[in-house]
Amino acid sequence: MKMLLHDYGALNAYALRVFRRNLAVFRKTWKTNIAFNFIEPLLYLAAMGWGLGAFIGDIDGISYMQFIAPGMIATSAMWASASECTYDSYVRMHHEKIFHAIVATPIHLKEVVAGEILSGVFKSVLYGTVILVVISALGLVASLYSLFIPLVLVLCGFTFSSLGMIWTGIVPKMDSFSYFFTLVVTPMFLFSGVFFPISALPEAVQGIAWFLPLYHIVVLLRSLSTGAVSSALFIHGLWLIVFNLVIFPIPIRLIQKRILD
Repeated sequence: MKMLLHDYGALNAYALRVFRRNLAVFRKTWKTNIAFNFIEPLLYLAAMGWGLGAFIGDIDGISYMQFIAPGMIATSAMWASASECTYDSYVRMHHEKIFHAIVATPIHLKEVVAGEILSGVFKSVLYGTVILVVISALGLVASLYSLFIPLVLVLCGFTFSSLGMIWTGIVPKMDSFSYFFTLVVTPMFLFSGVFFPISALPEAVQGIAWFLPLYHIVVLLRSLSTGAVSSALFIHGLWLIVFNLVIFPIPIRLIQKRILD
């Protein structure tokens, strides 16, 4: 337990310096990055909402477009943080040797990993908030509870940044990230209630879907977006907090083992 608490201490001022370093680089490329990352979920929203939505009635009292719009926020945030802490972190670690250069300073490797995760959290909040602003402008957000959505995006960012860094700590080469996106991220995208309620799935699949972190993120975002807020949401928030507390030390250990051994 003492060692685990020691890992959580990596979220300190040194980790913020690593994040600020990545942010300085992002400032040079943000226009291109934001354009491509938020256009894709909007294309899904338009195609599924206007196209498929024309053949589907209301779901839980809201239109199909309103139903999938919060899912687009969640998936944009998920892809952004997962990409930041897989491909981008791997390039910084393996090809550019940024990690090696930073640990030559007083900054410890665990704080480098924490800084990378904070960079993923930033991307999650930024990209998710951009989608939130767009769907709000389209009249698809019905509640002021949506002001709390960035807080959920922080949890989303920690979740998929940590999962991405775990993969970064174990892959032998960059091509292996395709396994992560095909076997982990894409199933969450399809079976977490983004496009339809998971109650439509077979019971066994529903049970599996409940344990997917994206499912809880989608439920929280949809509830805040529509104003359907109840005490049951605490279960979803608590599940995400516990999940993050459990997995956060894992990428720190893996990256340390990879670089220091």
